[in-house]
Amino acid sequence: MAIGQFDGLHLGHVSVIRRALEMGRSLGLPVAVLTFHPHPKEVMGKGDYEGYLTPLRDKERILEELGVDYMYVGEFTPDFSKVLPADFVANVLLPLEVEAAVVGFDFRFGFMGEGTAESLGPLSGGKIAVETVSPFLLDGEKVGSSGIRAALKAGDAEKARLWLGRPYRVQGTVVGGDKRGRTIGFPTANVDPSGHYVTPAKGVYAVRFGLGDEVLDGVMNVGVKPTFTDGSVKPTFETHLFDFDRSIYGEEVWMDFVRYIRPERKFSGIDELVAQIAKDAEEARRILKG
Repeated sequence: MAIGQFDGLHLGHVSVIRRALEMGRSLGLPVAVLTFHPHPKEVMGKGDYEGYLTPLRDKERILEELGVDYMYVGEFTPDFSKVLPADFVANVLLPLEVEAAVVGFDFRFGFMGEGTAESLGPLSGGKIAVETVSPFLLDGEKVGSSGIRAALKAGDAEKARLWLGRPYRVQGTVVGGDKRGRTIGFPTANVDPSGHYVTPAKGVYAVRFGLGDEVLDGVMNVGVKPTFTDGSVKPTFETHLFDFDRSIYGEEVWMDFVRYIRPERKFSGIDELVAQIAKDAEEARRILKG
């Protein structure tokens, strides 16, 4: 069993899970991941929590793709945060018949994070073998969820992709918008996210857009459309798909953030906005061809 929050399932997390998969194969055991939901930072109101990199449904899909047999989800509540490390081992891990646990170098568990990788084995009475995986470094930096969040907030979709090992993806459903894009020659798919995702920096992105078995190219604006609103509305995800003209309202889709093109800004009028969207679309086509 690999144990951790694993929000993002980035390269560091994947190194822990792959080690569990290797051990499972060598020991002839099924491999499970134990994660927690909601995020402890969300429940406790601490730290830099502003949404998920991988909401639960996304996490389940990625773990299945990695070859994990079971995903257990511990419901994180204020009461659960007070569970002592010894009780967590006795009442959660041992009843699941965990024989070997794989954790990251910074793994903590139980009340006030008092449980450590070093204490896990002894607390199980020696029934659980424990292996700790070292930090995953890229260019000398430790890959972590907080760094990915910071990259997304700064519009650095490329760094987020490098650390995640794949583009940052938001899934959702195409919903009706104000239909203004169609009137100016750039119809857009307005996507309502299916989970509480980290919202990247407002601005324009080159994206890949998944619709069923199709993968389409497009240019997306994340933001509040300041040319038409006072900026107080919730950010929207609106994608203009290239060479595409079908109604896809109600469809479940995904959007991969490939590269940030420019920040969102307010234009003096429709003509200036249309000219800029045309430039953005041309730039996004160039990026996605590369």
